[in-house]
Amino acid sequence: MHYVWMAIVGLIVGAIARFVTPGEQKMGWIMTSVLGIAGSLVAGIIGQAVHWYEPGQPAGWIASVVGAVVLLFIYDRLRGGGRS
Repeated sequence: MHYVWMAIVGLIVGAIARFVTPGEQKMGWIMTSVLGIAGSLVAGIIGQAVHWYEPGQPAGWIASVVGAVVLLFIYDRLRGGGRS
């Protein structure tokens, strides 16, 4: 059941990240969920490194969305979407 909740929260976080990021992101709901989960993981790792979170403590909603936005920005730049 933990994985189901992780996928649902990841979908919500990924959808929020896609909504606040300018431009068009062509990805389905599965990739949106993966984006949200990865954003949460990145936020948790960075948060533990700077001592915002204790080891094993999950990242919060805002940090997860920020992590997903950063990953989406990096993905867009690697894909070449930032060219004019």
